[in-house]
Amino acid sequence: MMTMTTAKEIAASLLEIGAVHLRPEQPFTWTSGIKSPIYCDNRITMSHPQVRRQIARTFAETIRAQFPDAQVVAGTATAGIPHAAWVAELLDLPMIYVRDKAKGHGRQNQIEGALTAGQKVVVIEDLISTGGSSLKAAQAVQAEGGEVLGVVAIFSYQFPDAEALFADAGIPCTTLSQYTALLEAASEKGVITSEQEKILGEWRKSPRTFFE
Repeated sequence: MMTMTTAKEIAASLLEIGAVHLRPEQPFTWTSGIKSPIYCDNRITMSHPQVRRQIARTFAETIRAQFPDAQVVAGTATAGIPHAAWVAELLDLPMIYVRDKAKGHGRQNQIEGALTAGQKVVVIEDLISTGGSSLKAAQAVQAEGGEVLGVVAIFSYQFPDAEALFADAGIPCTTLSQYTALLEAASEKGVITSEQEKILGEWRKSPRTFFE
């Protein structure tokens, strides 16, 4: 019998293919302005068949276990789209995708694909950071009449503010792997020292001010 892939195994795969970079001594600057010792680019997974299959299978297993009534798989543009397609195929379900905003031409759709009012939808995302864009996608599905059962993402930084955002919106959010699992995997692989692990752990508690 196949066992479900663990959060640490997913994290180890992301580290192995270079989807995650850890640089506590020279932090990255995100678009939001947050200075971060970690940069996660899950788009890299598209180029690694074994890892993308591992992720797709774990997505499918998670949805079957937590959202068995799902009728539609929705991908967030753009990084969630390929994963949603692979997962929809595994689950034999219809797929849609959600733009960050409505098109400015044609039918001005924000959601592409067929969504019927009342259908139960699971939203696939690649990464949860502050949570705002993922929640916006879920709310766009709701605005079109879909019932969002939850958001499922590959990875989360586990920011308390993001967790509170989804809780306040009443939308469950789950991830295949998380920041704490990543640090554990990185430490076991010798990617980071114990001192770097400490810095990385402290940063997550106050990401907006830690490097100021």
